[in-house]
Amino acid sequence: METLLKEEIKGKTLSGAEAVAQCLIAEGVETLFGYPGGAIMPVYDALYDYQNELKHVLARHEQGAIHAAQGYARSTGKVGVCIATSGPGATNLITGIADAQIDSTPLVCITGQVHSHLLGTDAFQETDVVGISMPVTKWNYQVTRAEDIPAAIAKGFYVAKSGRPGPVLIDITKDAQFGTFEFIYKPCQHVRSYVPKRAVDQASIVKAAELINQAKKPLVVFGQGVLLGKAEAEFKQILEKAGLPAASTIMGISALPTEHYLYMGMLGMHGNYAPNVLTNSCDLLIAIGMRFDDRVTGNVEKYARQAKVIHFEIDPAEVDKIIKTDVAVVGDCKEALNQLLPLLENRSHVGWLNEFQRLRDLESEQLIQSELEPESGEITMGEVIEQVNRITKGEAIVVTDVGQHQMMACRYAKFKRSRSLITSGGLGTMGFCLPAALGAKIGMPDKQVVAIVGDGGVQMTIQELGTIMQTGAAVKILVLNNQFLGMVRQWQELFFDKRYSSTMMINPNFQLIAQGYGIESRKVEKREDLNEALKNMLEHEGSFLLEVAVGQEFNVFPMVPTGSSVSEIRLK
Repeated sequence: METLLKEEIKGKTLSGAEAVAQCLIAEGVETLFGYPGGAIMPVYDALYDYQNELKHVLARHEQGAIHAAQGYARSTGKVGVCIATSGPGATNLITGIADAQIDSTPLVCITGQVHSHLLGTDAFQETDVVGISMPVTKWNYQVTRAEDIPAAIAKGFYVAKSGRPGPVLIDITKDAQFGTFEFIYKPCQHVRSYVPKRAVDQASIVKAAELINQAKKPLVVFGQGVLLGKAEAEFKQILEKAGLPAASTIMGISALPTEHYLYMGMLGMHGNYAPNVLTNSCDLLIAIGMRFDDRVTGNVEKYARQAKVIHFEIDPAEVDKIIKTDVAVVGDCKEALNQLLPLLENRSHVGWLNEFQRLRDLESEQLIQSELEPESGEITMGEVIEQVNRITKGEAIVVTDVGQHQMMACRYAKFKRSRSLITSGGLGTMGFCLPAALGAKIGMPDKQVVAIVGDGGVQMTIQELGTIMQTGAAVKILVLNNQFLGMVRQWQELFFDKRYSSTMMINPNFQLIAQGYGIESRKVEKREDLNEALKNMLEHEGSFLLEVAVGQEFNVFPMVPTGSSVSEIRLK
């Protein structure tokens, strides 16, 4: 990486602020997202001289900046970078940092800080962002001397992207940004006592292969670890050789093409019927790159009690944390699956696959057909997403917010390629979608990026329409408007006697708002107008906001009620 530095820079005297820019260039950063302010102003002044090397995207709010960095990281597989000032600028990043931590998104966040002699004095725009962010970062550090900046940034990038990825925060005091030193950058390749991934234990691979070869009713449950480990090809080979049916967590969606004959759908509270029910019928549960989140397991005391469990996981802290395993394969997913493949027998499990098909047919007859192809009544979220599938043919990157539309998109959107679904999984952050879609489009400019968002979530970060306007990013924004905070309303209907407390939304005119930002817009209220409007949106050269009025009291099913077993999932 040192070769990425301009030769005339090495060994030269630079300010700390200039060093920040040079470190980012050395790490291969091309795009960063941020918002300037007093304590980070020296760095922004330095960036002025590096506009050809570093593209800075000016968000309209720091939360928008970090969600955009997340979308960029998730779509490209690179480290996302965001930058903010001290005090409120830094604290506005915290939600995004927490989101990135729980969803294992590699980020480097750089914040400005007051002069070091003012630390702890409650100076203007001073907050202890290192203390605040400690629980939600993989690593954080405060720099008070200019000469410490290169080592801190090098370590930050290494920690963020190695092993199980995550967010890093580096807080730099203003005097460190102004200070000068002889600049040398060395990329970090090792941190004492930090083991990003363990060597895969061959004995555990042999035991896993034996259990898989003996199983009569195996089920693979996979998560984002397959994507993060870049193990999609190996994963597909494993499934096909051993004839293993597989179901994904929300975060694992698109690691396997959704039309693959061994893909059984999504697991979890609003997942597909067959994989949820048959979790409690399988004799072997093979978990790959997932962490047994409560939305996947339902009642842990009733989860797969009859099955032996194999867990492939890079983070040893996740093994036996929720579900007791019979065989734990700790290490890199790609390496582990490569070692497993030659030990597996060729099998098909036809009878077992037929059990899945029977339940899939039942879900289709009782639920899916009426949601995707309703003959009358209000427009459904499902039919909107199905129309998007037909037009994009599964080639688009879909970004969602959080709520009913998220569950419907995860259930019904089709994907041919990996890293095609970007959503907030573990934290469930409303407001994530719009800026994350912007970041995804900037990261993958040749891809169609469709932001699917509710009327509640879009208003949490609606100011980022200004960032879309300024960048010219051709993001397609699909607002599914049911005039409610839909998922909360659903729970109020089912479990709180329809007492709709503070969930009804009186919304603005989204077309006028889009017009104010120079974004083409349209609203659809009739089914016969839907297909044409979607085509117009997706074929439009620039950004486009399409609002679709959908049923107000629509509920997302299937559903695993709180406290229930996954096999007690309800179709109605």
